[in-house]
Amino acid sequence: MATYKPKNILITGAAGFIASHVCNRLIRNYPDYKIVVLDKLDYCSNLKNLLPSKSSANFKFVKGDIGSADLVNFLLITESIDTIMHFAAQTHVDNSFGNSFEFTKNNIYGTHVLLEACKVTGQIKRFIHVSTDEVYGETDEDAVVGNHEASQLLPTNPYSATKAGAEMLVMAYGRSYGLPVITTRGNNVYGPNQFPEKLIPKFILLAMQGKPLPIHGDGSNVRSYLYCEDVAEAFEVILHKGEVGHVYNIGTKKERRVIDVAKDICKLFSMDPETSIKFVENRPFNDQRYFLDDQKLKILGWSERTIWEEGLKKTMEWYIQNPDWWGDVTGALLPHPRMLMMPGGRHFDGSEENKSAPYASNNSNQTRMVIPVSRTSTSGSPRKSSLKFLIYGRTGWIGGLLGKLCEKQGIAYEYGRARLEDRSSVLSDIQNVRPTHVLNAAGITGRPNVDWCESHKTETIRTNVAGTLTLADVCREHNILMVNYATGCIFEYDSTHPEHSGIGFTEEEKPNFIGSFYSKTKAMVEELLKEYDNVCTLRLRMPISSDLNNPRNFIYKISRYNKVVNIPNSMTVLDELLPISIEMAKRNLRGIWNFTNPGVVSHNEILEMYKSHVNPNFTWVNFTLEEQSKVIVAPRSNNEMDASKLKKEFPELLSIKESLLKYVFVPNKKV
Repeated sequence: MATYKPKNILITGAAGFIASHVCNRLIRNYPDYKIVVLDKLDYCSNLKNLLPSKSSANFKFVKGDIGSADLVNFLLITESIDTIMHFAAQTHVDNSFGNSFEFTKNNIYGTHVLLEACKVTGQIKRFIHVSTDEVYGETDEDAVVGNHEASQLLPTNPYSATKAGAEMLVMAYGRSYGLPVITTRGNNVYGPNQFPEKLIPKFILLAMQGKPLPIHGDGSNVRSYLYCEDVAEAFEVILHKGEVGHVYNIGTKKERRVIDVAKDICKLFSMDPETSIKFVENRPFNDQRYFLDDQKLKILGWSERTIWEEGLKKTMEWYIQNPDWWGDVTGALLPHPRMLMMPGGRHFDGSEENKSAPYASNNSNQTRMVIPVSRTSTSGSPRKSSLKFLIYGRTGWIGGLLGKLCEKQGIAYEYGRARLEDRSSVLSDIQNVRPTHVLNAAGITGRPNVDWCESHKTETIRTNVAGTLTLADVCREHNILMVNYATGCIFEYDSTHPEHSGIGFTEEEKPNFIGSFYSKTKAMVEELLKEYDNVCTLRLRMPISSDLNNPRNFIYKISRYNKVVNIPNSMTVLDELLPISIEMAKRNLRGIWNFTNPGVVSHNEILEMYKSHVNPNFTWVNFTLEEQSKVIVAPRSNNEMDASKLKKEFPELLSIKESLLKYVFVPNKKV
């Protein structure tokens, strides 16, 4: 039997449950293999699952979606991938009944993208496609021989149907293009790291909390369970010894009724099964039994090693030691959770007893979860219905901070996935999320600075003008307030607003700075947004935060410049003002607002504070505006903005120098 030896392996979905165990095993056992991990970090993925591999020289993590053809092609070529182990998929049956299109997109389209990339690059020597025993459909209750690899595929739910569809594509690419494919179909897997929407971790976590264990139907459904490390070993064997064009069942002959699993967990926790097991409404369709013939894999040398009692005890002990691994998973522990599968978070729409419940946000170490909460507070008073924010600009500095603020304040939120200039995708976001407010922090500011916009004018227009207007227009159609994080870099000192005069530009005044193309686009879109009565425009300037290691922080920038222009400017301390922007959304404030701290501060004054509080050895050199103009492409805006309108609405707002001290320099004080 020939043994295959890969060099560079791409594992999709490796921050998920099964794939993470496979990845960690290969990293541990084969230091000469390079392992590249591709995962979009969906709700059931967690980077902590890959901690054993993180520091290994042969490990590389890439955050991304298998649905991105450009990304997949790029990785295959640049990483010289010769082997793909394709685990990435939506897998939870309950979800597939409520979000079936997402299953088609991820499981079928995502697989198709991978296959096409393999065909185009022509360098793949093994493509291992991970499927499921559920593609066979139900096994007869009295069958003594399990489904073998040539059995007919008869899926019974949207999840298994999409996995069967993906298998057909894999087979077709193997036959039509000679792609060296291998398919696996496995029984249920359990063990550490599993997201608790699945039966065993859900029951363990509920038992840890002393809560009832919900069983769909009467609990007579039969399943077979394999411990995760045994399954990881099976993939190790298939990788090296599996034959191209073949299918391998990964199974066990040991079957258990769901109610017996619940009773075994009750026994581990010394709980009375009579009072601790609760029967709930069944799924729309719940296969009675899956039973596999695993002889073909055993011929390759694999066999199950972990007995049920040992594996279940190990799993229980892991969850007891790591109760917060997944953050707050209250929503997943419901009898019938539904996940609204959007990138970057866990979004539960609840179960049958919570269909009309409001939502609250809870912190998670890895992703965000929105879970149903009761209609009353702890005091018994009725809760008001929750806000829900749709945020654009997830990968940007402001957008990222807004998400953290929403988590801190318990505001339900989701990040938009649309490109703003694409009206249909924006509309899809609005219809899917149904937000009460939209916060737009998306936009092009330049890479690494606004000079970039001078040579990329159409891209800048597309995002800053067309995209912003499209979003405002769709929001107006749906009667939604849009908070637009804009810029005050549309003004410059002039004869009526001279430097050091204390006379700032007001919200009503027309922009007068046209020195950079970036500023032109921002001034243009601000003028057009005046026609929309559903927009709140916030003009930020030179944003500063307490995170002095963030390259986008103005203090980070000027503390690393070779030379600094010394000129007073209005600025925005994000630690103080971003929470105010959330409050403005709650108050449904509209119109244009100068979103800066009152007053001005010069660049030298900031650096003096930096030297006094952070680095006593810091030195810097000044140069003039004329000298600066010789080393930059586009002129920079310098101005004072009148923040009296904002100060009147929020009297507690600190002046710029007070705010810098309180929120930035005192927390970072080192001297």
